[in-house]
Amino acid sequence: MPSRKALAGLLGLMLCLFVAWGSGWAGKDSAMVPAETVVDYIYAVLASDRTFYTVHVVERMQQRGVIESSERWRSESALPLPAQFVQESSSLAALTGVKVRYGLISLNPINKLSGPATEFEKKGMEAIMAEPDRPYKGFVMEGGERRFEALYADRAVSPVCVTCHNAHPQSPKRDYQLNDVLGVVSISIPVPG
Repeated sequence: MPSRKALAGLLGLMLCLFVAWGSGWAGKDSAMVPAETVVDYIYAVLASDRTFYTVHVVERMQQRGVIESSERWRSESALPLPAQFVQESSSLAALTGVKVRYGLISLNPINKLSGPATEFEKKGMEAIMAEPDRPYKGFVMEGGERRFEALYADRAVSPVCVTCHNAHPQSPKRDYQLNDVLGVVSISIPVPG
């Protein structure tokens, strides 16, 4: 199995290529790709990877009785929860030095640190709950840096999502159903200028 450092390096290379391509740094012949398109590309990869992990790893292994997923996966010989998959992936991305950030935010977070933290996130969460198929996007200033942020609906793609969220002792909401919006996937990239 590849080391954490090797995975971070590979992820970093992929993110650098995304940012370079989107910023026009990849060479004279590259087209400038708008920040909105870059975040859509990143979201497509994140959502695909997370859905695959949830359905074809977590759900399949649990149905077969092979291994469970758990918040305490590091100490319990368990699989990381799908939300932890995103957290760990984001942590690896941060090790690369590329200033791309992503994560999960919810109006009903199990982890209290996963609630909306900014006015952009609060407004975006409200907009997505009203229109889940429409991402919420915009430019923000953060610590003197201009960033483009996007929020996308995060849906319960598998029965394991529903069961976990409804049964968790710290869950403030216990009536989720398949395909319900659990929260949002948040992506933030730096933009020049």
